[in-house]
Amino acid sequence: MSSQSISPVPPAEGHAVEGLPGFAHRYADVNGVRLHYVDGGSGEPVVLLHGWPFTWLEFRATMPLLAAAGYRVIAPDLRGFGFSDKPESGYRKVDVARDVAELIEQLGLPPVNLVGQDIGMMVAFALAAARPDLVKKAVLNEALIPGYGLEDYMDPARGGYPHFAFHMQVDLASMLTEGKEAEYLLPLWDVMSVSQDKSWTRELLASYQAPGGMRGGFQHYGTLVQDIDDARTLLGDGKLAMPVLTVNGEHGIPAAQTAASVARVAEPSRFEQDIAPSSAHTLGEDNPAWYAARLDRFFRS
Repeated sequence: MSSQSISPVPPAEGHAVEGLPGFAHRYADVNGVRLHYVDGGSGEPVVLLHGWPFTWLEFRATMPLLAAAGYRVIAPDLRGFGFSDKPESGYRKVDVARDVAELIEQLGLPPVNLVGQDIGMMVAFALAAARPDLVKKAVLNEALIPGYGLEDYMDPARGGYPHFAFHMQVDLASMLTEGKEAEYLLPLWDVMSVSQDKSWTRELLASYQAPGGMRGGFQHYGTLVQDIDDARTLLGDGKLAMPVLTVNGEHGIPAAQTAASVARVAEPSRFEQDIAPSSAHTLGEDNPAWYAARLDRFFRS
């Protein structure tokens, strides 16, 4: 795939999503930013929060399956990503959770089934902890929660994930990846997905090659130290008020890491764990049929 920049054109409000019948592009002004989101289906609401380095497209293969199962599916681009605004501040997970909370309220939704992946998992936790009135069930996937175990894996000198240290230096990371987005991201997507067809990354790459695309993603890492304190303040030694499910890919982040983190914040009697077969980090892309069915079973239980 060429590293030449392709500037994506923001779709118009209400424009149909190509390849996803029944879904449309929408925009909402919330918490001082304009969020882009994709909305389709009808029924009980499901809100999907993507991770890095992704956008709402992370769930593209899963969304029509959830809609067919009887759900209204809403997948925003978090601030800093995709077609949403990319401000210079507001990336603490409590602030990003406030974006999503205001979107839910603006749409007049009943308590939602909330799904978070990677960075989106951390946002989903913050939302579920701060606004349990808005969340019916929470699915926290392929990450650890700041303040509840993530910090143990943020230091590469002690065996942690090396990308945290790099991404947290927002200015440096942005400078070093400018013009080299493909060289940086394509190998990561090869590791993050077991799918042999990587054509779905073309549109993703364009969004990261757009002005502010890489920096907006790194901003979510730049707040992680603050996120640790925020998370502990939100919940302390308490537990989330709703049932919680964790799903990890068979070839993704070790399930024991996510489970140990989430077990610290979930009520034991209402905590489920599962592993998506034939899947790496990108659960919704690698095995969408299994993933959609597993989410449906949890939401209906």
